[in-house]
Amino acid sequence: MTKKVISKEENELLIKIAELTADLQRTRADFENYRKRVDEEKETMRKYGETTMAAKLLPIIDDIERAVAHLPVELTDNAWAKGVTTLAKNLDKTLEVLGITRIIAMQGTPFDPDLHHAVQFDKADGEHEVVAQELQPGYLLNGIVLRPAMVQVGRR
Repeated sequence: MTKKVISKEENELLIKIAELTADLQRTRADFENYRKRVDEEKETMRKYGETTMAAKLLPIIDDIERAVAHLPVELTDNAWAKGVTTLAKNLDKTLEVLGITRIIAMQGTPFDPDLHHAVQFDKADGEHEVVAQELQPGYLLNGIVLRPAMVQVGRR
């Protein structure tokens, strides 16, 4: 077998090809990392936008729920009052589609500091802390606490 001798010029070209190949590989990797970072930032901004929008809706939801809860008995058959009640039901369906669900904070529900914000504590005997009364509803957005339920806590 004969060994091919590489000239100095061919050797320089091979070195240059290796350098350019390495540069191309780094550029591809940098671009892929950039693309992933941009996708993550887009997702973060989308989630931030959803959270901001949902948080701004909560006071309106609270007002509508209070209006329905305090509907005078004499207005039960009133068309306008029925419209407000229907609005509240439609709002609940829309919230569910948006991934916004109400935190369960009924009387007797075990107190969960991740979901409930205790603002009052009844001094009663018992080993387990439970919700005594819901003072303000809390909401989850796609399983993440948007606003904890404000509750009064007791023992059972």
